[in-house]
Amino acid sequence: MNNDSTALYAFRKYGNTVLRAAFAFCGSYAESEDIVQDVFLSLHTSPKTFNDDEHLKAWLLRVTINKCKNLRRSFRFSRTCSIDELEQSEAIYEISTEGRELRRQISELPRKYAEVIFLYYYEGYSIKEIAEITEKNENTVGSLLKRGREKLRAELEKEDESCGETIIKTL
Repeated sequence: MNNDSTALYAFRKYGNTVLRAAFAFCGSYAESEDIVQDVFLSLHTSPKTFNDDEHLKAWLLRVTINKCKNLRRSFRFSRTCSIDELEQSEAIYEISTEGRELRRQISELPRKYAEVIFLYYYEGYSIKEIAEITEKNENTVGSLLKRGREKLRAELEKEDESCGETIIKTL
């Protein structure tokens, strides 16, 4: 495949996955769209060879995560906020109130935990695959996943006590 067809194929196959990942990491629909554009532009302009579709998907997610991290470190991101983001963000995920609340709680976790929880639960990657994508040791990923779940559970239980609602299923 040439660069044009690789980028187009990747966009058609993984465009929504990259958008969901970008939104999960940066929390802004508008910024997520920009990141998606940057990710696929990077694929189009830089020749890459992939072993298979999973390798391509992993590369796309790794680049997405890196671009989100760069965005979070930028001055512009730390100084802006859009009121319209809440309405737009709900359009990406047609999920229940409990699901939105869980996503919000995950996004409030430290990045290192939110990243592995998203890749494990929402994208279905194994610990080994997450280690490859994030370029971390498998034991580190396992520990981050365990600690992330514990932090998430503690936050949800704290909120459960104050609201009187139950949104904890099985973490």
